[in-house]
Amino acid sequence: MLEEGDSAPNFALPSTAGGEKRLSETITTGPTVLVFFRGHWCSYCAEQLQTFSSLSYDLWRHLQVDVLPITGDPIPDLTEMRDRFDLRIQLLSDPELDVTEQYTSTETHTAIGDKQSRGRIPIPTTMVVDTDRVVRYVQVADDPTDRTYANYVRHFIRTDFTEPYVEE
Repeated sequence: MLEEGDSAPNFALPSTAGGEKRLSETITTGPTVLVFFRGHWCSYCAEQLQTFSSLSYDLWRHLQVDVLPITGDPIPDLTEMRDRFDLRIQLLSDPELDVTEQYTSTETHTAIGDKQSRGRIPIPTTMVVDTDRVVRYVQVADDPTDRTYANYVRHFIRTDFTEPYVEE
């Protein structure tokens, strides 16, 4: 799992916009936010992605930030999620979870009650990668509800990668 200060490896993943999205392309103009999420079926993930969607234009226009949400679901499921939640960001598919495992961890989702098991899924993780491909921020969820939202990331980037709310 990558930590703050590590070098982020390049990747290319299929996007709901069609074609592939590469980290090497997004970091040429500004930082990139990577949001590893559980799947199209996860309401906590949808809530987090909606915060990034609502600030995506501001992040891109004023800070040159790209947001790349990544999960193991196939493109048709991700397209349905994007359209259902009216997301203005494109979602990336990592079907074998190879990129996910380079950056963070996975877990096995087990069935609870009448819910179906989803197999291996990403542990929700938010990262900020700067233009030198250095990981500047990492938040790994302690549980499925623990998320970093877009306002926090926007503040973090605007203040030159300074953690808000840290007492010195």
